[in-house]
Amino acid sequence: MAVGAALVQRALSDGARPPTRSRSAAAAAISLVALSMAGAAANRFRRAGTTTEPFQPGRATVLVTGGANTVSRNPMYVGMAGLLLAHAVGRGSWAALLPLVGFVGFIDRVQIRAEETALLEKFGPAYEDYRATTPRWVDRRSLRIA
Repeated sequence: MAVGAALVQRALSDGARPPTRSRSAAAAAISLVALSMAGAAANRFRRAGTTTEPFQPGRATVLVTGGANTVSRNPMYVGMAGLLLAHAVGRGSWAALLPLVGFVGFIDRVQIRAEETALLEKFGPAYEDYRATTPRWVDRRSLRIA
């Protein structure tokens, strides 16, 4: 889904303004944060021995709540959205933000809801507690100091 959104971004921003140093620097910074968040989460899942496969959330063997998952319940999706944002910023195209909005809307309303249902069935009260204290995406709770 994220790759498809990036391809649509590219098509929508053909003929966008030439890159500037400031846009390139901003895009690089956003990309670094996004890749760090998604990569740290994926690594934590691998170390825990659980799946990162989004279409089979019921195969999860461990509820991962540490690392990047203390900032967001969905740090891999936050990272993907961040990369789409970086791409739009780098291309200097407002139109390139449209696929980002579509990606976040679909993931939030369809994919994450399915994952949450499966995780609630599998982990019960532990998942309820996690859901109560950690945002789905990123909000003020993400900034708490441990």
